[in-house]
Amino acid sequence: MSEIVSLFGVTKIFKDFWGKPKVKAVDNLDLQINEGEIFGLLGPNGSGKTTTLKLILGLLYPTRGRISVFNRPPGDNLIKRLIGYLPEEDYLYPYLTAREIMDFYGRIFNLSTRVRKERTDYLLQLLGIKGYENRPIGEYSKGMARRIGLAQALINDPQLLILDEPTSGMDPIGAREVKDLLLELKKKGKTILISSHLLADIEDICDRIGILYEGKLIATGEVEKLLSPFKGESNRLEKFFLQVVGKAKEEKGESEKKVAPKKKEKKEVKIIEEGPDMELLKKLTKK
Repeated sequence: MSEIVSLFGVTKIFKDFWGKPKVKAVDNLDLQINEGEIFGLLGPNGSGKTTTLKLILGLLYPTRGRISVFNRPPGDNLIKRLIGYLPEEDYLYPYLTAREIMDFYGRIFNLSTRVRKERTDYLLQLLGIKGYENRPIGEYSKGMARRIGLAQALINDPQLLILDEPTSGMDPIGAREVKDLLLELKKKGKTILISSHLLADIEDICDRIGILYEGKLIATGEVEKLLSPFKGESNRLEKFFLQVVGKAKEEKGESEKKVAPKKKEKKEVKIIEEGPDMELLKKLTKK
């Protein structure tokens, strides 16, 4: 099975106004995503998930390390048409209708008028937007806007689909429909990378997962193998996640204790009550 995405020793450091290192968002990350699999990228808030996705997309450049997507650098325009992306926040023009949005993104990929119409009709029907496609996006609920966001990510029939919180704001029925859709796309040979806080969704559909903590990959592997110690239990991925992240926090606390600077001992100031200096002070205070 070939690797679609590869990261080797990738580090991303954000700098302040003066060019000094401020935040190490990704720290020496090694990660591989195979063709035809659904890979879940997990981690607490601020662990570097979205930064990693943007590095893979070529929206950010690594401070150190190497990234390969379809055996090319992520900034290469030749691979852009092979990728579909759904960001964490929907950046959709509120005054355009769903059909106009789909046509707009289809034009970006230089799709013909016929292909744009065929794919738009198919995706609007597939994602339950048919019948609402002529309403402005600004009138949509968050869940419906999320469906449009997913539809635009699929307009170019991508080989690699990168999704950041794809079911955010959706009701249980909508979330289930999206998960079923992703499983169908996997059957068609698509490679899918998902970042989500909804661990139940990840457990349902992912083949492999990786867990980030403060920019470092602290656990990765096949879902069933990682969760085998919790066989027969409910919320297995949640329990595994809490266990792994909890251990990482403990190790961080221990390492910080070892490098903590020693407190300086306060020197006691002794007051001299006898001697020539004290006699002089008494004479001065009497005047």
